[in-house]
Amino acid sequence: MKVIEYQKYGSPDVLELKEVEKPAPKDDEVLIRVQASSVNAYDWHMLRADPIFIRLISGLLKPKNQILGADVAGQVEAVGGNVKQFQPGDEVFGDVSGSGGGGFTEYVCARENVLAPKPTGTTFDEAAAVPLAAVTALQGLRDKGQIQPGQKVLINGASGGVGTFAVQIAKSFGAEVTAVCSTRNLDMARSIGADRVIDYTQEDFSKSGRRYDLIYVANGNNPISAYKRALSDEGVLVLGGGSTSQFYRATFFGPWIFMTGSKKMRNYVAQPNQKDLVFMAELLEAGKVVPVIDRRYPLSEVADAIRYLEEGHARGKVVITVGHSDST
Repeated sequence: MKVIEYQKYGSPDVLELKEVEKPAPKDDEVLIRVQASSVNAYDWHMLRADPIFIRLISGLLKPKNQILGADVAGQVEAVGGNVKQFQPGDEVFGDVSGSGGGGFTEYVCARENVLAPKPTGTTFDEAAAVPLAAVTALQGLRDKGQIQPGQKVLINGASGGVGTFAVQIAKSFGAEVTAVCSTRNLDMARSIGADRVIDYTQEDFSKSGRRYDLIYVANGNNPISAYKRALSDEGVLVLGGGSTSQFYRATFFGPWIFMTGSKKMRNYVAQPNQKDLVFMAELLEAGKVVPVIDRRYPLSEVADAIRYLEEGHARGKVVITVGHSDST
């Protein structure tokens, strides 16, 4: 089978297309014939070992798991002896990053508890766009932000992979959503449900005088104090993404900035789980969430896909279509 590997940390130039043996599933695993995957910020962070503490998890000198790609959508090819939920031929999707696998490949093994049935009515490309980004947005808004109907919610970085899901998920919870993005993405943000849009190149949301019950940061590089200023008295800031410098500012200065008053800051790392995948599948099937796909690349061009995502201008998700004839 074909696979994209990296044997050392670095730029996308270190990625290589290789032929390797097809894996066999363990007792609690399924073998998936991958039809599509997608690129996330996770991939280039792991590729470059940035922030540097990633090396403590992924491997100090070189990556332990040499295949990137968290998201997969495809068909079950074979199942291990203890697998109860799936059988060959089932269409599934999921985040395999915590299951020892990588999605930039033609076949991958994953534990059954990180997978869910592919949403009815979605293509493999659409399903592959969902797992990491949508679950990240869901857990940030629902679990960390404790979103409630009628709240005023601001999504910073609303046009990216996580951000486009965050806008739609917040609307599904009954919130009034303000989307912050660039000029060229304003119409797209409106089309996915944003009640109000702010062009960050023209307006600083933190200086407008508006206050928000929940600010969810999918991307951006704003000062932590600016977010606090834009919160209502009991407001919550949830950091789900953004620049590396913003991450460090939030880690080291955020607790101090939020030490006084009733406003709160929460950051987190999303935890893939089957229950949330099923929840997202239900939203897709109900038409409340529709994946926004910017570009598609073949498996052989994963390096170009990651370069494009790193530029920071992707509108929604970047999908990898694997070379099977029925990938869409």
